[in-house]
Amino acid sequence: MAISMSKKKSKPSKKLETKHHQFSDTLLFKFLNRIPLAIFLLILIFLWSSSTTIISGKFVHVCVSSRKLNNLYCLSAGTQPNFEIPIPALNNNISTGIKEVVDIVQEVPDPIVNNGSDGEVAFAVKVVEQQLQVQRSWISNKDHVTSCDGKGIYVYDLPSKFNKDLVGQCGDMIPWTNFCKYFNNEAMGEPLVKLGKGWYHTHQYALELIFHTRALKHPCRVYNENEAKLFYVPFYGGLDILRWHFKNVSNDVKDTLGLELVKWLENKESWQKNSGKDHVFVLGKISWDFRRKNDDVSSWGTRFLELDQLQKSIKLLIERQPWHVNDIGIPHPTYFHPHLDDDIITWQLKIIRSNRTSLVSFAGAARPDAPQNIRSILINQCNNSGTNCRFLNCSSGGCDQPESVIELFMDSEFCLQPPGDSPTRKSVFDSLVSGCIPVLFDPFTAYYQYPWHLPEDHSKYSVFIEQEEVRKMKVNIIEKLKKVPLREREDMRRYIVYELLPGL
Repeated sequence: MAISMSKKKSKPSKKLETKHHQFSDTLLFKFLNRIPLAIFLLILIFLWSSSTTIISGKFVHVCVSSRKLNNLYCLSAGTQPNFEIPIPALNNNISTGIKEVVDIVQEVPDPIVNNGSDGEVAFAVKVVEQQLQVQRSWISNKDHVTSCDGKGIYVYDLPSKFNKDLVGQCGDMIPWTNFCKYFNNEAMGEPLVKLGKGWYHTHQYALELIFHTRALKHPCRVYNENEAKLFYVPFYGGLDILRWHFKNVSNDVKDTLGLELVKWLENKESWQKNSGKDHVFVLGKISWDFRRKNDDVSSWGTRFLELDQLQKSIKLLIERQPWHVNDIGIPHPTYFHPHLDDDIITWQLKIIRSNRTSLVSFAGAARPDAPQNIRSILINQCNNSGTNCRFLNCSSGGCDQPESVIELFMDSEFCLQPPGDSPTRKSVFDSLVSGCIPVLFDPFTAYYQYPWHLPEDHSKYSVFIEQEEVRKMKVNIIEKLKKVPLREREDMRRYIVYELLPGL
């Protein structure tokens, strides 16, 4: 995990030096002079742990802790303006509102602060990995539910402004795209006849609608709140965000619908009973889009998931916030929606027999405004490798047709999956359903995201290359992938096709 620490000390000005001399003559300075060295060092350690700089991939995080905040929050400069990544505080006072996370953190001794960057890396990894173990423990061990007794799911019939009315704004939600076509066929989009049965032109932000449609048909759905074990809230929060992003509106306007929903829920006895702990939200955009910290009018997203009332509820998102155990990462919607087992079997046979003529492929675009992003390096290495690598340029419309992307991945052994505006990529799941082995460069792209769908041993289905190695030009990706033995590739592909694909 590429996280390193750096400390920058600014040179004191002459004014500060003068003030320092004046201060040294005061009684306070004489008093401080008497403080034992050990106590002074402890104070320094506390101050050091309260303000730090973290470099993780393409992001630079300047983090400050405060008693007013539950977590150590970092203002991050990346490809997305005002992108924020919270990380856990390095002491026993951390509180995320989730008991399991507190228990994890309390197992880590305070002296870890003295271990420098390696200690902080170990701490961060420990917290995330143990969080994922907690989330994995929530998976049912039963393959099929034989009875719905005690497993009733209640689907709220929300006022239309929270879902249906948002769909009705599909025509002008984004200036250059008409979303309406993506909401056909129960939000799966238009059929992709060329790819076969079960394939649709599904938009990556359609998760909320797809999930809602399926929840309404769930065999364990109940219509009496008193019979429910779980309450699903079909709020299309992702569409709510999208409709305001390209319009000049205040943050109060952006937050209005989410606040109205919370007020609506708080009047329900079913919510009051457990303070929303047994309620589930499914949100079709990344967690950061719902955790706005900056009140600047140009700031992206809402603060929906930062509301106190939602801290106990379960949130299913295409990209989770790594330090909130109630954020559960679930895959981006792919283009493949099989209706029958036979549809899956037919596709498995097709891609396992596919003649993969390209060693490597990359479908994406460069990030010229983000010099720390490794995409340009990967594109150059790909273009300079001759026939070993194929590049599909998404910036020129090359990825607008799903058939082009899927056919490229079906023709490739390895698919490069560098981070973009955030760590995760829909393309990771497009490559998996195409039998192409994903090459990852950031553990938060998949490994620390999807505990219900991807195994703990990521070497079974992917290749990991540290992005810092790429950034420093220490590795040629094509040459490195050439060295992966053919038997190892075949084992990974079989695991992807027969073990992972049906669950995705």
